[in-house]
Amino acid sequence: MTESIILHHYDNSPYAEKIRLMFGLTNMSWSSLLSPAWPPRPNLDPLTGGYRRIPVAQIGADIFCDTALIAQEVARLSGSAALDPTAVDGRALELMKQAEGQAFFAAIATVPPLRLLTTMMKGFGPIGTYRFIKDRVSLLKGGTSRPPKGDKAKVVMESLFYALEGSLAESAWVGGDSPSVADLAVYHPLWLHVSCNRKPLEASQKIQQWYSRVENIGHGTRSEITQADAFNAARQVEPRALPACIKDTSVAIGSAVQVAPSDYGLVPVAGTLAALAENRIIVARQTSDFGLLHIHFPRAGYSIVAK
Repeated sequence: MTESIILHHYDNSPYAEKIRLMFGLTNMSWSSLLSPAWPPRPNLDPLTGGYRRIPVAQIGADIFCDTALIAQEVARLSGSAALDPTAVDGRALELMKQAEGQAFFAAIATVPPLRLLTTMMKGFGPIGTYRFIKDRVSLLKGGTSRPPKGDKAKVVMESLFYALEGSLAESAWVGGDSPSVADLAVYHPLWLHVSCNRKPLEASQKIQQWYSRVENIGHGTRSEITQADAFNAARQVEPRALPACIKDTSVAIGSAVQVAPSDYGLVPVAGTLAALAENRIIVARQTSDFGLLHIHFPRAGYSIVAK
């Protein structure tokens, strides 16, 4: 592997944990640049053009937003097709969707409020907790996500456990006889729940054993870098060659566009549409600090608007 991947993340991020476990599953070496848990993010905003969510991966002058797309890059770099979300189908895919949909928010909603507040106070302090809560409330405004609450959240979690139990009755891992991106996708909301609740996972023995197996995968070989290192990596190379484009008459290549998630964190990134491939949108940003950058987004779950 000749390309070096940088993960912009923070340690308590559940989505970042999903990616870190991918590094562990493939025994990859990777560079870590810790980011604030809420904006502004001075190490990241100049590269992405203001993309709100985290983690973000960087390979030179190519910036990858959303863990679905980051997973594809890790699969490509490591040669591990098991980490490519587009290769998952059947029951494993349905379980992934369930875990990454309402179950993700239910994982937080089922933590007792006082315990959740105490966890945040321990991690962020009083002022940081206020900022974190304020940011997360604004994160959902205008999007399509409707987090479940109260008894509904409990039902969502019970449904996830039921489906996971059924899957593990047939094999040791969600996707079969070996671990895959499906296991990590199902694991990360449960990891969030355990982290916030500060108690062992309350589930069947089979699920607890699976949870421990995933937890023990580790994070590969992690090396901390600085903001200057990441910025230099962006300056030193040109973006990689663009993929083949599909025919789409709605937005022309070369148009000024804005791209944003449709579910939550609806902060648009502006630039020039460089490519529209089957599973990704690539926006070119010409910057004074780094030269040309290519920002990659998934097609699924993202809107693209000509400006």
